[in-house]
Amino acid sequence: MPDSTTAPPTSASSPAGAPSGTAPVEPVAFPQDRTCPYHPPTGYDPLRTARPLTRVTLYDGRPVWMVTGHTAARALLADPRLSTDRTREGFPMTTPRFAAVRDRTTALLGVDDPQHRTQRRMLVPSFTLKRAVALRPDIQRIVDGLLDRMTDRGAPADLVPAFALPVPSMVICALLGVPYADHEFFEAQSRTLLRGPTAADTQAAREHLEAYLGDLIDRKQNGESGDGVLDELVRNQLRAGELDRKELIGLALILLVAGHETTANMISLGTFTLLQHPDRLAELRADPALWPAAVEELMRMLSIADGLLRVATEDIEVDGTVIRAGEGVLVSTSVVNRDETVYEDPDSLDFHRPARHHLAFGFGIHQCLGQNLARTELEIALSTLFRRLPALRLAAEPETIPFKPGDTIQGMLELPVTW
Repeated sequence: MPDSTTAPPTSASSPAGAPSGTAPVEPVAFPQDRTCPYHPPTGYDPLRTARPLTRVTLYDGRPVWMVTGHTAARALLADPRLSTDRTREGFPMTTPRFAAVRDRTTALLGVDDPQHRTQRRMLVPSFTLKRAVALRPDIQRIVDGLLDRMTDRGAPADLVPAFALPVPSMVICALLGVPYADHEFFEAQSRTLLRGPTAADTQAAREHLEAYLGDLIDRKQNGESGDGVLDELVRNQLRAGELDRKELIGLALILLVAGHETTANMISLGTFTLLQHPDRLAELRADPALWPAAVEELMRMLSIADGLLRVATEDIEVDGTVIRAGEGVLVSTSVVNRDETVYEDPDSLDFHRPARHHLAFGFGIHQCLGQNLARTELEIALSTLFRRLPALRLAAEPETIPFKPGDTIQGMLELPVTW
């Protein structure tokens, strides 16, 4: 995993069902593990010349459409004929553990309009750019406090539990009104929810989180109120009857889990990637004004949430190919964000490219609600880390450091560092 990156594939054939003029091949399996944590799986290489649409197979052999072209992905993610409701017949489930809980509705991310619009409207004021800017001093204090503690303990350190995980965990707790004292419990349950190892484990983790959040909401309803987002929802929606308890628990769960898991993985994997690209890191040290652009480019390149899942509710034509009603569709952000027709030399890390239109946060009505907060956290966490620890480096050979498998959010399992 050197500073220079591998070149994109030069030729490949499209599978059956692709536009005319391409030869059918056996569909590629999805998901696959990455060989290098900041590059897509090498098994996806054939898909990069099968744009904008191709077939892949899931764990159970079921074929689904994968969107691989950037333009097509934006169009389809904004198309109301694609549903995020995983209880619908034909919705693609990428792992057995998620298939086992497909009958459990996921708030916000797993509902369509008008229910989605109603839920999102309640939350938008808490996740605006203005709110994220207002939180910058608090985020900076959290980051500085964690680095003080880490440096006081001395090198080496595992950056995941010492810094990458607690930064977003503390931020989302403060924002939502969740006691950070309970972080070990909900972080452990979140890991199990997202990574199994079995369907029973996933189901149990969700139930544990729902019970915990239900109890917290009940306490807020009965007088333990604060100034967090959950407190506002209890006061303004739950008590007014605009939101029921079950729906509020669902919203709390998705905000808590997504609010710390994704950013934690970006901090750990972003740090690893920058340490593996010393020339780019030197650019940032020389010109700290590049940090906002660096965050966008890291989001594009790392694409940690790979596989935005949908099911077609009507026939949809894409570049001469028809997605039939009831067929599963997934958007591979790791492939779409490397579309060479949109990004020149897409496998390289380049802070000077216009990368803001990447799809790491999705697109359309389900685009990540917390993207303003995530950008702010990443910029402060990464810039402060490398400013305060100018000699930061890996404390193990990069190829020995474990990272997450392809069937979950991508990131580092461990990140041993010294300084």
